[in-house]
Amino acid sequence: MTLSKVIQISFSTIVFVACTVATAYQVAMAAPATTTTTAATASATTKAEQFQVGSMYVEKYTNPNAKGAPVILIPGLSSGGYVWDDTVKHLQKEHELYVITLAGFNGKPAMAGPKMAKAKESLLTLIQTQKIHKPVLVGHSLGSALSIWFAQSHSDLIRGVFGVDGLPVFPRSENMNQDQRNAMADNLRVQMGSADQKTYAQQQVQYMRTMGVVDVQLADKIAALSAQSDPAASAEYMADLFRLDLRKDLPAIGVPLAMVSPYYAPDFAASNLTAEAKHAYYEGLMKGTPKLRMVPIAGARHFPMYDQAQVFQEKLAEFINSL
Repeated sequence: MTLSKVIQISFSTIVFVACTVATAYQVAMAAPATTTTTAATASATTKAEQFQVGSMYVEKYTNPNAKGAPVILIPGLSSGGYVWDDTVKHLQKEHELYVITLAGFNGKPAMAGPKMAKAKESLLTLIQTQKIHKPVLVGHSLGSALSIWFAQSHSDLIRGVFGVDGLPVFPRSENMNQDQRNAMADNLRVQMGSADQKTYAQQQVQYMRTMGVVDVQLADKIAALSAQSDPAASAEYMADLFRLDLRKDLPAIGVPLAMVSPYYAPDFAASNLTAEAKHAYYEGLMKGTPKLRMVPIAGARHFPMYDQAQVFQEKLAEFINSL
């Protein structure tokens, strides 16, 4: 099996509902902040202030005694703030935290219009209106790509980026021109957006069991949460994301950027692809990032914060403390 095909199978990176459109992409492998009373996600270890900024639903864990930098936690496609539950427990004693859920995900109402551009705009508004001084952006999957995009034009406002399995270009599409990218994005939007809620829920189970996390019972629990997202909104985010190729502006990032590259050996047994080869592929797509730090995590699929929780939290803390 070629490296290209292995990456297609194993690289769940940005697509939380990739299984819905596997056939289609295998060939390629400022609104002001307003306070709301939205219900909490399955997360909170302590009570958080909740409000909305543009397309971001925010849970703010205030810490007047924080000694470390503020941290903004952005989940991936179809995920809610619950993916950062363990991270909140580890960081809230020393940091002020802002846990994000994007509109359309985890039961939050979807918003009309371009999704990724609105999310980027909303992140800027959040930092400005909340007067968050030099936060660290921690993004998973789509949230990682969003953080990279934001850092390219706003490095002066942040302290660093910790990306988790989410790259500046969709894997195996790096040689596409923009017309091809746009056509593929349109196909993804149509195919993914056509699923009804029941089908969408079944797709989440399939994805989580095969590419999301290692433990099957945990996979089913997370799938049930992701199934609360809006299929059409997820499709629009995915299409917006696929259109992006952020590589040419990577040299503009002026802050340290860590990229987590998970590797689960059984997924690569048939291909004999080594961890080093997979990590090198990731690093190649990040070429040009001035202060890049690759962070390999073994024994993990797309959600290393679940599969290797202790290692993940150690790597994250190490990065934040180094800034």
